[in-house]
Amino acid sequence: MTARPANAHQARLLRLLRDGGPTSRARLGDEVELSRSKLAVEVDRLLETGLVVADGLAASRGGRRSHNVRLSPGLRFLGIDIGATSVDVAVTGPELEILGHLNQPMDVREGPVAVFEQVLDMVAKLKHDGLAEGFDGAGIGVPGPVRFPEGVPVAPPIMPGWDGFPVREALSQELGCPVLVDNDVNLMALGEQQAGVARSVRDFFCVKIGTGIGCGIVVGGEVHRGTTGSAGDIGHIQAEPEGRPCACGNRGCLEAYFGGAALARDAEAAARDGSSPELAARLAVAGRLSGPDVAAAAAAGDAAALGLIRDGGTRTGQVIAGLVSFFNPGLVVIGGGVTGLGHTLLASIRTQVYRQSLPLATGNLPLVLGELGQLAGVTGATRLISDHLFSPA
Repeated sequence: MTARPANAHQARLLRLLRDGGPTSRARLGDEVELSRSKLAVEVDRLLETGLVVADGLAASRGGRRSHNVRLSPGLRFLGIDIGATSVDVAVTGPELEILGHLNQPMDVREGPVAVFEQVLDMVAKLKHDGLAEGFDGAGIGVPGPVRFPEGVPVAPPIMPGWDGFPVREALSQELGCPVLVDNDVNLMALGEQQAGVARSVRDFFCVKIGTGIGCGIVVGGEVHRGTTGSAGDIGHIQAEPEGRPCACGNRGCLEAYFGGAALARDAEAAARDGSSPELAARLAVAGRLSGPDVAAAAAAGDAAALGLIRDGGTRTGQVIAGLVSFFNPGLVVIGGGVTGLGHTLLASIRTQVYRQSLPLATGNLPLVLGELGQLAGVTGATRLISDHLFSPA
C-alpha cells in the first residue's frame, strides 16, 4: 500500500470503516465532527487514493439515499505471533477478518534465522492458497521485551540469540511491506480489544500465562509500553523472597513458580515422587509432561494436579491483586496456553484478587478468560500495523 491518510480526519474515517465495516456517508457523518461538505471532501480524497471504494446505495433514512463506502477489499495485512514453543501466522482482509491461519510448533531458542525461515515458509503457503499476492503491512509479536521504535528485542530471557536482532528491518525486506514489532502480550491485548472480550473497554490489562507470564496494559484505549518497552513484565515480579532461581538471573520471580515451564517441572516432580499416580502414568507414556497433561489429570480428579493449578493461580492472583490496586482497571483478561487449565485456575486467581484488593477496585471488576485463544496475537498484530498505516504519514 503506497497511500496513507493525509490528515487526522481521513485516519479517523479509515479506522471507523475498519472497525465498523461498510457504511454510508451519512452514518460516517454521525460519527465524526465534520460538516457535510468537509466530510464529502475527505471521503472523495480517500476514494482517489484507492484506500476506500464505493459500495452502492445505503438504505433510505427518510430522504435522499446516501452512498455506502468501504475499505478497499484488496487490502491485506499479515499477522505473525511468535511464542516460545509455537508460531501463528494469519492473513486478514481490510476489516481484520481472518482469511487464513496456520499454526506450527517451533522453538524460539533456535534463534531468529531458523525461526524466520519457518515463518516465511508459512507465509508462502498462505500466499500459495490464493489469500494474498502481497501485503500492505505486517505486525509481529515476540515473547520478550521489545524496543518498539526500532522493532528490536532487548535482552529477552527466554530468547537466546535474539538480543538486538533487527526483526523489523529483516522482515520488512523479506516481505516487501512496512513491519511493526511488539511484545506478544501487547498484541494479545490489542486482539482482545479489537475482536474479543475487551471490545468496549478503554482501561484494562491482559495477562498471558504461557511458557512465561506477561501483561499487556491498555490505558485510554492505547497500549502502554513504558519508556523502554518493558512495561508489563510481571513474570519477574518477586513472588517469593530469596525463592527459586529464575531464567532472568534473579530469584523468587513469579515465572519461577508458574507458567508452562515451571508447571511442567513441578508436574514431573510430582509424578516421580509418587504423589500423583495420574501424572506418573502420563510421564511413563510420553517421557515428559506439559500443561495439557496437568489439565487432564486435574479433570480426572488428581489431587496433586489440582494442587499445582491452585498454587499457581494463588501466586498469580497475588501479583494481579497488586496490579489491580495500583492501576484500577475496568477489566482483567487472562489468556495464553496455560489457560487450558480452565476454571480451576481462574477461580484461584479471582479468589486472591477479590480478597486482597480493595472493594472500590474490585466491586465491578470482571476477571475473565480471553475469547480469541490463539488468534488473539495475530489479530492484535494486524490491528497494530493497520493502526500505523491508518495514521497520517
